[in-house]
Amino acid sequence: MKRSVIRRRGFSRACAAALAAALLLALAACGAPAASSSQAPSSSAPAPSSESASESRSSAPSSSSRSPASSSSAPSSSPSSSSAPSSSSGPGSAAEALLEKMTDEEKVGQLFLVRPDALDPDLTPAEINDASGSGVTALSGRMKETLAAIPVGGVAVFGKNIVSPSQLTGFLGDLQSASAVPLLTGVDEEGGKVSRIANSAGFDVKKYDSMESVGATGDSGNAREAGAVIGAYLKKYGFCLDFAPVADVNTNPDNIVIGSRSFGSDPALAAKMVAAEIEGFHESGVMTSAKHFPGHGDTAGDTHDGFVSVSKTWDELCACELIPFEAAIGAGTDSIMVSHISAPNVTRDGLPSSLSKEMITDRLRGDLGYGGVVITDSLSMGAVTSAYGAAECAVLAVQAGADLLLMPEDLAQAYAGVLAAVKNGAVSRARLDESVLRILRLKEAYGLLG
Repeated sequence: MKRSVIRRRGFSRACAAALAAALLLALAACGAPAASSSQAPSSSAPAPSSESASESRSSAPSSSSRSPASSSSAPSSSPSSSSAPSSSSGPGSAAEALLEKMTDEEKVGQLFLVRPDALDPDLTPAEINDASGSGVTALSGRMKETLAAIPVGGVAVFGKNIVSPSQLTGFLGDLQSASAVPLLTGVDEEGGKVSRIANSAGFDVKKYDSMESVGATGDSGNAREAGAVIGAYLKKYGFCLDFAPVADVNTNPDNIVIGSRSFGSDPALAAKMVAAEIEGFHESGVMTSAKHFPGHGDTAGDTHDGFVSVSKTWDELCACELIPFEAAIGAGTDSIMVSHISAPNVTRDGLPSSLSKEMITDRLRGDLGYGGVVITDSLSMGAVTSAYGAAECAVLAVQAGADLLLMPEDLAQAYAGVLAAVKNGAVSRARLDESVLRILRLKEAYGLLG
């Protein structure tokens, strides 16, 4: 695959130095070159529309000088395994050809990655989003009708959707067969307490105590092995995307969300482990999603329940929380999951990061040079549902620069809201095409488009 280096913008010297030092360490541990990293399946990222292009940061809380540091903007890496992405997305690619044929309705559908329960019109939003309730475990005729009417881009499976290995494989296969465009099939399989497969009865897979215990070994080879092992069994059951690794640095002892899910409290160690685990996943042919940008490790609250903020400035985040995310970008993570944390000393829009154009377009894409797929954290979480309706929330996320909208509180309302925004110009078709092309290119890179 071709390689590219994209110039970062807007770094302070302190920020660039901190990120560069940790990135060198992480990439050296994985045997990767420090100056550049594997690019996406395409020779160039989708050209941003004027609506999503990085803006001047004259209104940002603090200004930063330019830095010559560089990073990969790839939507995916180029793992060495034979199961790794091998197709090349460029002019005339399958992704572009498919995009040209799609209607607005089909394009908008690609932006949504939902619980399979959301496809069942007989379930209420409360039932769909109830983690402890019963879940759908087989594809029904009514679910097929929903999938045809709202052609979502992917599904995220939870423990309540899992009965047995054969049921799971059959369920995912049936969902794929019913979808006109192949689905992203995702799951939270971090290794440890958040592991939908390993923590379900009847699955003979390796179980990990935690990623904290892996980090405590100090050996990045163990993180790479964990990624390869988890990725291998996920692929066996029909998954192509893991919402992992956790790239948060666990620096707050009062944190009730991350804890042992993180590789540890040392950002350089976490960076090294994150980069290695991504490499392991890619060896098994599974996509990654580094989370929860810009870092959930120094918070005391839980965005599942309500508003959570971090008081750090951008330079302070650069010195700690962002180091593992920079390593993830350098290792070619296929996507980055943006949290609902608000950062009032970084952005002035007062929005959760997942809905903030300043955070996604200006900071993540602009300052960090990331050009891959951006996915929101679940849009059914209290941090957003307490202040925004499903439609408003989805539209704000797209306007902010997000590509995949994860599990809206009400799929029908969110889908209708984004479609209406496209029709009335609140979301330009160029902006829509930008995200859809990223998603389709990622699918093509992993052989999903044939």
